[in-house]
Amino acid sequence: MTTDSLRADLEHYVGLGAKLAGGPGDTGAGDWMDQRLQGLGFATTRQTIRVPTFDLARAELILGETTKPVLPLAIVIPTPPEGLSGKLVVVEPWAKAGDLTGAIALVPLPYARWSSAKAEAVRRPVAAALASGAIAVVLITTGPTGEAIALNADGDKPMFDRPVAIIGPMDAAPFLAAAGGVARLTLTGQGGFRPAFNLMGRLDRGRGRWLVVSTPRSGWTACGGERGPGVAVWMALAAWASRARLPVDLAFVCNSGHEYENLGAARMLEEIAPRPAETALWLHLGANVAARDWHEIGGQLAPLPSADPQRILMATPDLLSACRAAFAGQPGLEAPYAAGAGAAGELTHILASGYPKVAGVFGAHRLHHVAGDDLRCVDAKLTADALAGFKALIRAALA
Repeated sequence: MTTDSLRADLEHYVGLGAKLAGGPGDTGAGDWMDQRLQGLGFATTRQTIRVPTFDLARAELILGETTKPVLPLAIVIPTPPEGLSGKLVVVEPWAKAGDLTGAIALVPLPYARWSSAKAEAVRRPVAAALASGAIAVVLITTGPTGEAIALNADGDKPMFDRPVAIIGPMDAAPFLAAAGGVARLTLTGQGGFRPAFNLMGRLDRGRGRWLVVSTPRSGWTACGGERGPGVAVWMALAAWASRARLPVDLAFVCNSGHEYENLGAARMLEEIAPRPAETALWLHLGANVAARDWHEIGGQLAPLPSADPQRILMATPDLLSACRAAFAGQPGLEAPYAAGAGAAGELTHILASGYPKVAGVFGAHRLHHVAGDDLRCVDAKLTADALAGFKALIRAALA
């Protein structure tokens, strides 16, 4: 697989647009990856899953002359068509909430690369504000770009019983300045559920043991740096492994529903994945496999030619030495951790299922979960470097 081929795959994946589970971008990516596997001789199957959806009509916060867009937290609890109005009260996330009866709570989260509403630092202040009587909560996701950061959430039921929205710090500034005034939050649209699918390709050579390689493909945005390199490496590894003389059968898995707290991965592991006793190695390619790094200078981002080091390589203890050798000199990946506490994303479910030999990557680059996560966030050379490391790791792990 050449750098040019990886570049073409990155461009195609990002060009499919937003990857919301079950939407056109997610489905288009799944169809494309299915066709690629079939062309390599894999027998492919699709596992249908049920994912939330919300056809957004209006999502905005208004106070006086200021109107700014917000992101509704899934599963969306909409407001009435006219919105909800109440005193806008700033609630510091670690302070004890006072009486918020009838108020809209504005919660400024500390600086971080936010990813999930299930994180204690997000869930706790929202729950506390609602318990104190707030009619709605607006989270300020303070992060590297100033944009609103979409948050993963439960895919089976709403996390809270009242509307929760997200605003970026750039848009939040006038609301912080005018706190105490009466604001109106409007979240309207049509919610429900729709089908999406997990994809599995199998190449059974009669070896009796499986190499499983998995990656998610869905997400809130175009997912350039978040998902793009993982998808490109996944397809490149499928092409390489189908030709290489590896002592295993091959199972390549691509899940939807990732943004709903790994919903697709959980269903896949329950129903169609090779069992732990049949699996020689499971390699998981999660978020930030090879996203570009950026300098943060005076509130602006400046692109760098190196990979973002906030990518965590975690492996079962027997693979740590092989990981260090395979990724020597690759920022972040060169320092693997023993699998266990601290795992995130779909890797958490894989480890909990008892697979004996596992390695996986997860992380959040600077434009993780924001609208600007596009082709600027990827580089084919960085993706090729990661690909070379994963090939070396697979060979060492199966030796």
